Amino acid sequence: MMQTDEILGRSLLRHRQALDAGEYSSVELTRTYLERIGRIDAEIGSFLALDEEGALRAAHESDLRRAKGERRGTLDGIPYAIKDNFCTRRMSTTCASRMLQDWIAPYDAAVVERLERAGAILLGKLNMDEFAMGSSGEHSAYRLLRNPHDTTRVTGGSSGGSAAAVAACEVPFSIGSDTGGSVRQPAAFCGVLGLKPTYGVISRYGMVALASSLDCVGILTQNAKDAVEVLSAVSGRDVRDATSRDLDLTAYAPTSLRGLRVATVREMTQGQAVSGDVRDALRCAEQMLLEQGATVEAVSLPTPENALAAYCVLSAAEISSNMARFDGIRFGVGCREATDLFSQYADSRAAGFGDEVKRRILLGTYLLTEENRRLYYESAKRAASMIRTRMCEILSRYDLILSPVSPTTAPRHGEIQSPAQKRRADLCSVYANLAGVPAVSVPFGKDTQGMPLAIQLTGAPFSEAKLLAVAGQLQSLSEGGAL
Repeated sequence: MMQTDEILGRSLLRHRQALDAGEYSSVELTRTYLERIGRIDAEIGSFLALDEEGALRAAHESDLRRAKGERRGTLDGIPYAIKDNFCTRRMSTTCASRMLQDWIAPYDAAVVERLERAGAILLGKLNMDEFAMGSSGEHSAYRLLRNPHDTTRVTGGSSGGSAAAVAACEVPFSIGSDTGGSVRQPAAFCGVLGLKPTYGVISRYGMVALASSLDCVGILTQNAKDAVEVLSAVSGRDVRDATSRDLDLTAYAPTSLRGLRVATVREMTQGQAVSGDVRDALRCAEQMLLEQGATVEAVSLPTPENALAAYCVLSAAEISSNMARFDGIRFGVGCREATDLFSQYADSRAAGFGDEVKRRILLGTYLLTEENRRLYYESAKRAASMIRTRMCEILSRYDLILSPVSPTTAPRHGEIQSPAQKRRADLCSVYANLAGVPAVSVPFGKDTQGMPLAIQLTGAPFSEAKLLAVAGQLQSLSEGGAL
């Protein structure tokens, strides 16, 4: 058995090579990651639940398959963890909320099923902003999330635990959910790669809904090649999700950046839209693309403030609808003292929901009242349609859009108090969700204080193969590698 430090931090594909070569077994690999979690997670706060016994049993079964020459695929024997808003039969699914404390789902989410069929080893459930509502990782009902690069800073949200677990070498890859940047923004803050695929490419069956027309299952890895392997295992049509669809990952993926047509968005870099470090990273990426033979041109989109406003209205309206099921009767905290149905609902929600969840439910309910629906909700729908049309128009003329992921690097805990200011972290990421197109956050160096920087690449629908190929090349260049 190799030394622990030699194993931790290896990519998914490197682990597969080592397992096939017999350098270590899946049981040894799984135990190494479990020991790592036990050693450091009290400080990071990535995990809400662990299934050590189940993980070691699955790893043993993987080793038996490999010994018989029956390996299921690239992911067989590789540990991973999943955000706690995906249903699992063997562990609780709490959505980091008191409302679902100790709730055990009667079935596995589709993405869990597919990873199990691929032989991946589920270690546990990951911390998050409560019910995926938040952009900082500070809204969990159970544990505060801390950035592995600097524990005084936030991880980003809502998939903060998914990003922190990969960044802290607690797992080689993880699964999160992305509604307006909830995978890409924490990936950027924590220095890992975060993919939001085309809407519907990964089945949402068994994922607790936030805003159903915007939600996507996301993937967090160390690099683009690992993301391709995970995406291959979990994507595709699922009859239980009417919005799901197949994806051809054998489609054209460029082997160089020469001839690539790249658009940048004027509105995302003008004035005080982004910090100086973020703007410098974007300029560096542009220069790299030009040096490699790509063309880079500036285009215009509806302003980030307008896109964010449309997103906030639409997501709040859908949240109001989706959260209605958590009433203290079918799900949630029961209140025996309630004397009538209204009291049951009110007391259960008061006890079970945190402030951010209550705030968004109230906002969504207000926006959907008869007098406000046309003024706000329908206007936001029209704005989203305009953004979708404009994005598709740009992506018909360019291979991809290069932009920031978030206006700044990770702020310190408590530095931003205003809910409105926290939501500004999604300024550059909501476009992809409103348009239903794929986008990826790519690690791209560090700022002057040593915190991770990132760039965002956005592509046309179903262009994940191209998007990840370019992401891999840019990440290699930023790390000083050769193409």
